Amino acid sequence: MLNLALCDDNPQEREYIKKLVLQWQTGSEAKISLREFSSAEELLFSYPDFPPDILLLDIEMSGMNGVELAKTLRARSDFSQIIFITGYPEFIADGYDVSALHYLLKPARPEKLFEVLDRATANISRAQRAVILKTADGIQRVSVEKILYAEAFSHTVSFVCADQSYETRSTISEARNLLGDGFVQCHRSYLVGLKYVKTVGNKEVILDNGLRLPVSRKLYREVKTAYLKYYGVL
Repeated sequence: MLNLALCDDNPQEREYIKKLVLQWQTGSEAKISLREFSSAEELLFSYPDFPPDILLLDIEMSGMNGVELAKTLRARSDFSQIIFITGYPEFIADGYDVSALHYLLKPARPEKLFEVLDRATANISRAQRAVILKTADGIQRVSVEKILYAEAFSHTVSFVCADQSYETRSTISEARNLLGDGFVQCHRSYLVGLKYVKTVGNKEVILDNGLRLPVSRKLYREVKTAYLKYYGVL
């Protein structure tokens, strides 16, 4: 069961999106618990009892706006799939600062909302996935969601998380198959988690933590395309 929160101070907008979400659920295998909130403050008050897995969030609201709410949740280490629904395209760039999954312009088109909700549920499933790695310290279970990137050294691959790394005998191609969707090979020795990429350049990618990984010339187009698809731009 997934918690889906809909936060918008306009009751007509909430009702419209609610109907679309229920339509999507009817044609989806996802099981959701849906709650509506008329303000960011109301959602924060209810957060301990209803932490959202997916958050459909208006940006321009009275009181705390949607971007401020998203930043507050991220500061709590919340990893909700945030989908902004806004009538103001100038706010779209703010979504990147809070790792928003997507942004939809009002009125949201049903087929586009359904597509983004499908991606949100797929991301949640991927976040729950783990890989088993044989390391010098024994067999380790590592959440795929926590892996920033993988780096190959000769006959070993290091799977790097924010707090530690796990080194195992493998090849970069085996690591790519193991990690699956959400990762792209940016260099012959590197796989990077698209979730953590802030900037894609023609020679390097920059992660949210400021780390820079090389991008080979022949893989640049593939990396750029994967990144844009991941965030729903393509």
